[in-house]
Order: sequence, then C-alpha cells, then structure tokens
Amino acid sequence: MSLIDEDQALIAAALNGSAYAWEKLVKRYEGKIYNHGLRLTGNTSDAMDLMQEVFLGVYRNLHRFRGDAKFSSWIFRIAHNKAVDMNRRRRLMSIQASPSNQDGDDGLDSFPAEVRYEPDAKLGEQQLNGRVLKMLSELTLEQRAIVELKIFQSLTFEEIAELQELSANTAKTRFYSALKKLKVVSEKKHALS
Repeated sequence: MSLIDEDQALIAAALNGSAYAWEKLVKRYEGKIYNHGLRLTGNTSDAMDLMQEVFLGVYRNLHRFRGDAKFSSWIFRIAHNKAVDMNRRRRLMSIQASPSNQDGDDGLDSFPAEVRYEPDAKLGEQQLNGRVLKMLSELTLEQRAIVELKIFQSLTFEEIAELQELSANTAKTRFYSALKKLKVVSEKKHALS
C-alpha cells in the first residue's frame, strides 16, 4: 500500500471515529510539521504552537479534505497559512510591545526527540540547526517557506506553486533569489570570521 493510499485509509478511519487512525496520522506528520514550523518561525516555542494549531485545524476540518491533492500537500498548506497568520500576529505584537519583552529564545533549547542521540551528536545537530535557523531568519517568510518546501520537504516547483497558490516560475524565482541572499549572508559571515 502506498503512502497516499495509507493516508486515505487512515483519514477514512479517523472520520469514522478511530482514535488510533488519527494518532497514526498525527505521528506520521508531526515531526515534519514541527521542523517545517521551526524553519519558518525560527524558534521552538512558535514551532510547537504552530504544530498544535495545524493539527487542531486538521482535526476540525478533516471532513473537508477532498483528496484532490495529497494529504501531505493539504497539511503543509494549512501549516503555511498558519505560519503566515502567526507572522502577522507577531509583527503586530512587536509593534505594540517594548523591546524589553523579548525572551531571547534562540531556538536551541529543545527539539522533539524522534531518535535518541549520543550527547555529542545531539549537540552537533543543535549547533547546525542553530546556524541553519539563523541563516533562514535572514530571508522573508515567503522565501523561507519556499526554501523549506524545496530543500527540506523535497517538493517540486509545481507542488510548491500549488501549495503557495502562485506560478511555478514565481516559485523558482523566489527560491533562487533566496539562495542568492543566503550566499551573500554566508560570505559576509565568513568575511567577518
């Protein structure tokens, strides 16, 4: 049974009240949605909030999933929309809040443990994740979303275009523009080192 067929079977069972099927769907996508959210928001707290909002939204609207696209495309579209909403709320709150209210979360204090790692390997991964997050924070939300979907979720430009509701050429342009910006940021950082 393919992943798509298995998703369809789990959705049907969840809609018929199977808590096991719903839990299996959540477990299948929670790590991907969390990591997607982490790369879009830049910190663990917002990524966890985003993941919770996504799964709450999916739970409430699972009956609306028509199966026109893959379930993974549908759930990532929801995640993207919620990340955009979260970004808007954050900007509005930052305008109203004073700078002293910043908590200084660097996004490195906790990651969901999908696999247990040795301490030195986990530290190395956290340091790498921190550098990736710092680099991604230099991009606009639209650029981060496309880089996330292309590199970390391995979607095609056509799939990204469908999710983002834009043309494949626009998706490509934003992706390559983001890569160019990341290269400039990386070169500046190495020049300062």
